[in-house]
Amino acid sequence: MHIHYFQHVPFEGLGCIADWINTHQHRLTATRWFEPDADTSEAANADMIIIMGGPMGVYEVAAYPWLTEEINIVKSAVAKGKKVLGICLGSQVLAAALDANVYPHTQQEIGWFPIDFTFQDKAAQLLGVLPQHMIVFHWHGDTFDIPAGATRFAASAACSNQAYIFNNAIGLQFHLELTPDSLQDMLKNGIGEIAAGGAFIQHQDTILQHQELLTDTNNTLIRLLDYLAAK
Repeated sequence: MHIHYFQHVPFEGLGCIADWINTHQHRLTATRWFEPDADTSEAANADMIIIMGGPMGVYEVAAYPWLTEEINIVKSAVAKGKKVLGICLGSQVLAAALDANVYPHTQQEIGWFPIDFTFQDKAAQLLGVLPQHMIVFHWHGDTFDIPAGATRFAASAACSNQAYIFNNAIGLQFHLELTPDSLQDMLKNGIGEIAAGGAFIQHQDTILQHQELLTDTNNTLIRLLDYLAAK
């Protein structure tokens, strides 16, 4: 399978997804939007598009004009029935591609917080792939409306729209892909946001004390990737 991924900043890469791709010997290509020669030519040929996270908002097209091109590529991929996985900013890009609103949330959510999964309607097929309850890592200040025709299947205390499924496309507001190294990279680059504090912002030491949860979140993401690959 040919997988193409969009990376928005150097410190939010594939994480454990890279190991899954290598294990299954999938072909991998990339568009790294932060590079001056970002190349999108392989995206149209991919069987699966993976959209990673980033600190920008999809509404900041004046500062990041490539967002328009990315959204259009994702819109085309969904229309063609390709497999799409959006993580954090990626879930917001996917929502925008499905004509849903994306906007700043009332508060940021940074750290380890529980989410509840539900398996109604289109999400019924995820029963057995995902647990009913899980503690996951969050780092987001934006949220989205659930796209028309999609089914929401996850919520947290801070944010009710945490995940949705639309045909072969899945958006996750939270991070299941992080490894110890990529978690450290995010903390190093986002320390200012943590210092600002908030009701749903954990201290860096608290975040690092729960790194053992990464094993569970990685295993859950691998099950979800296996599910998408088999579709």
